[in-house]
Amino acid sequence: MKLSLETSDALAAAVSDTVRKAATSLLRRQSPQGFWWAHLTADSTLESDYILTQLWLHPPADGVWDPPTRGKVGRAAASILERQLADGGFNTYLHGPADVSASIKAYLALKLAGISPSDARMERLRKRILELGGMQAANSYVRVNLSLFGLYPRAACPSIPPELILLPFKFIYQMSSWTRAIVIALAIVHAANPNRPAPAGFTLEELFLPGASASPFADVKYFSWRNFFLRLDRFLKVWERIAPRFIRQHAIKKCAAWMIERFEGSDGLGAIYPSMQYSIMALDVLGYGSDHPLRVRAEKEFNNLMVDNGRESFYMQPCFSPVWDTAIAAHALGESGVAPEPALRKVADWLLTKEVRRKGDWSTKRPKTEPSGWAFEFNNEFYPDVDDTAMVLLAFQNARATDQVKQLACEKRAVDWLLAMQGKDGGWAAFDVDNDWNILSHVPFADHNAMLDPACADITGRVLEALMRCGLKADHQAIRRGVAFLLRVQELDGSWHGRWGVNYIYGTFLALRGLRATGMGENEPCIQQSLEFIRAYQNRDGGWGESCAGYDEGHFVQNASTPSQTAWAILALLAGGDTRSDSLYNGVDYLIRAQRSDGTWDEQFSTGTGFPRVFYLCYTEYRNMFPLLALSTLLKTTALLREDAARKTSYTCAGN
Repeated sequence: MKLSLETSDALAAAVSDTVRKAATSLLRRQSPQGFWWAHLTADSTLESDYILTQLWLHPPADGVWDPPTRGKVGRAAASILERQLADGGFNTYLHGPADVSASIKAYLALKLAGISPSDARMERLRKRILELGGMQAANSYVRVNLSLFGLYPRAACPSIPPELILLPFKFIYQMSSWTRAIVIALAIVHAANPNRPAPAGFTLEELFLPGASASPFADVKYFSWRNFFLRLDRFLKVWERIAPRFIRQHAIKKCAAWMIERFEGSDGLGAIYPSMQYSIMALDVLGYGSDHPLRVRAEKEFNNLMVDNGRESFYMQPCFSPVWDTAIAAHALGESGVAPEPALRKVADWLLTKEVRRKGDWSTKRPKTEPSGWAFEFNNEFYPDVDDTAMVLLAFQNARATDQVKQLACEKRAVDWLLAMQGKDGGWAAFDVDNDWNILSHVPFADHNAMLDPACADITGRVLEALMRCGLKADHQAIRRGVAFLLRVQELDGSWHGRWGVNYIYGTFLALRGLRATGMGENEPCIQQSLEFIRAYQNRDGGWGESCAGYDEGHFVQNASTPSQTAWAILALLAGGDTRSDSLYNGVDYLIRAQRSDGTWDEQFSTGTGFPRVFYLCYTEYRNMFPLLALSTLLKTTALLREDAARKTSYTCAGN
């Protein structure tokens, strides 16, 4: 007989014990206010940018750079060096290969921090940078940052004119929300054409590859959208010299007003690291002194992203993730059935206080929609997002607030907001609707690979599940369109691409949960094909692991097993109706074996996605929350199967 929870009391007891320990551990980390807030970590570029920001805020005196934050600069440098690879370079995800832009940022930061270019670590780093193409291979934002200090030719950097805000067709809202916040602040800085001082004699000439052009704007002979925008960039550089001053001043004022307005109700501009960094620089060039309340606030919110215990641990977080962490934790605990009701009530009460009730950037395309939804961070009222909102609605299924009338009204607003945020293609994106002007991916400053925010399978799957659990019917027009979107974007191998998690395992588990929630049968070819995809990539140890390299390769790239990705695979199998396969129970066995005595799991790889191919994240509670959800779902599913079998047996006996 094949091993299953229905036939093995020992296995059932082991799974139940694992769930109990995981839930107990997670509950210990709940804050007194009811939320969870795990640290969010990324690569060394954030610490590198922190050091560059200190150079901006505290320029050299008489050529000597000795900032009042010297101690933190030193700890940031030490943090960077801890992550240097054996080949000398720096990567963008754990255990990944060296990346030229991350490596250049690290070299700049380390040299500013006082580490000599003759140091063996710097020599290895310089050699690796040159092997990767040198300074000329850096992405546009690295080149722009260096140009602010005269370390890279301004003419070889993309133009980011403030006049963008004056363009018709609500142009700035055709860019993704995060790009919009970055570009508006950076455009203000760009227009000031600053030439901030570097320390005396400081140069990065040793990083330029001999014989290579500093400008990426050379080949514009044939027509393509890329070359069209390169020609446009040439025009903009002329425009900056000849444009009527009143137009530029008007554009700068519009940008400044747009930026400052979005400080309200937010923990910094966009509540994310890059736009917060550039907003400080923008306020500076606009004339806001270091003691001005806006500037003080902007710097304080930026510094709040810092984790510094004063000794060995120093890193910058890309943003805060309390709403996201809380919603996933509450959903997992609610599904486990072992969480105390007061703990879940406290969660629901806190989440109700975080509903967004003001119109943000999303309302540009949905002006008549009543505001609702949740942001990712503590405060980011201009940017609630679809994914968080769907996740909160799922959490609410088992977490009931003290004021249930208020909660029901909130849930209805959130459902209506989600329905309004569905795109014309039937899918859901993160922050905006129909943010899909693909030609914008070819502009010179779009090489952060996140110029747009199109609908994606993972968010669409989660939204479908949330809407169905909130009472919508499968024949609702929005549900039918969402299903059609998922079927249309399924990969040939049966998987779905994951935009916000790494990668095909993530996309597939969420798409399957969404489709099955709408009532799609488990025997449908699209379901069975996706299950075969999941089973095909199981590791020998029973777990699953997927590398961030899959975003570069365009297909699944196997990796060492991780608890979070194993949990996603188990959730995918369960969603597809697989409750008995060896793949399922080998995965369950992996999670049981990998759990530590304190109820947590360890994870040594990046499984979160910021910008594919550019920036990745480590959600430090994914390793604990998703295994809890997966094993709880398994227990719940098998309990329902036993109940169904008992009913059938009872009916047969009664019939006899």
